[in-house]
Amino acid sequence: MMEAARNKQDVFQAIADPTRRELLSILGDQELPLKELTGHFAMSRTAVSKHLHVLADAGLVQERKVGRETRYRLNTDPLFELKRWLSYFDRFWDNKLSQLKYYVESDSSDEQ
Repeated sequence: MMEAARNKQDVFQAIADPTRRELLSILGDQELPLKELTGHFAMSRTAVSKHLHVLADAGLVQERKVGRETRYRLNTDPLFELKRWLSYFDRFWDNKLSQLKYYVESDSSDEQ
């Protein structure tokens, strides 16, 4: 069972929202407080905070108290688990792409 499945929030649901995906991108290189994260979006601090809580519930973001502020940083572990799970399906894509290549190449040779 994926570790993320044991979390309160499903990783797939957490990353489905474009705002949350953007938050993950921003946090990819740095740890930031809510105030700085809010500046990246045209929404209230409360709305950004709610998105961060969804990400934290899915295990994608970790919170750390520094004085009176909470700083957020990316936790990539659930993403690696997700990638591992998705990699199983790569073989289906590879097969379809090979079939498409064969079809396109055979169709273009028929025209010559």
